[in-house]
Amino acid sequence: MAKILVVTSGKGGVGKTTTSAAIGTGLALRGHKTVIVDFDVGLRNLDLIMGCERRVVYDFVNVVNGEANLQQALIKDKRLENLYVLAASQTRDKDALTLEGVEKVLMELKEQFDFVVCDSPAGIEKGAHLAMYFADEAIVVTNPEVSSVRDSDRMLGLLASKSRRAEKGEDPIKEHLLLTRYNPQRVHDGEMLGVEDVKEILAVTLLGVIPESQAVLKASNSGVPVILDDQSDAGQAYSDAVERLLGKTVEHRFLDVTKKGFFERLFGGR
Repeated sequence: MAKILVVTSGKGGVGKTTTSAAIGTGLALRGHKTVIVDFDVGLRNLDLIMGCERRVVYDFVNVVNGEANLQQALIKDKRLENLYVLAASQTRDKDALTLEGVEKVLMELKEQFDFVVCDSPAGIEKGAHLAMYFADEAIVVTNPEVSSVRDSDRMLGLLASKSRRAEKGEDPIKEHLLLTRYNPQRVHDGEMLGVEDVKEILAVTLLGVIPESQAVLKASNSGVPVILDDQSDAGQAYSDAVERLLGKTVEHRFLDVTKKGFFERLFGGR
């Protein structure tokens, strides 16, 4: 049974698109036919992170408006057989998407794919509402800081009350929490909320903790989802998160301050 998965947050800049790219790629790596849909009409960053920006001819809005069909707009990933991208439009605004149009496209995608990953714009505006409305599961992305966590709490309230599942009285959207840009040293120094603090505030199942890492920026700039960098902490953490999403029990890593060796301390390492 195909699943619609929304990646969302209340606050911008927390790593939603990086997460959408990593989770979608991770699902495809494990043999699931996956499409990642960019709902951020007017900005469009997913194609950059996926490294397919020069191949965008038709976009999500073109399909909604009947100016192109899905096969014309879907971009097949060059690295993975099972992975596709549906880009957002850079030249329209968020009003270009309608509930009926989005439903038509998503239902058509569900017939072709195992997972439809919706990369939501930040906040509670129309684009974010449309991205989450048809979801079966949601990954709420937050940073370990009070304002980000508070905004995520607001998103959880909307997921529980404003989705199609809620309106129809069906089983609620299954919610997952993903904590990004986590720095154990800063948590230890009292500059950042710890994992337990965030879990206590939001009371949502923890899908993963992604450590603060230069690998994320490097991957974004090179158009390669960070999950493909399996030597990096962030890549490994996203891989663990995908395993948990698929129902496996995987212990959380990268939560504690790394103890430096004698020579590292001797020569100035912290």
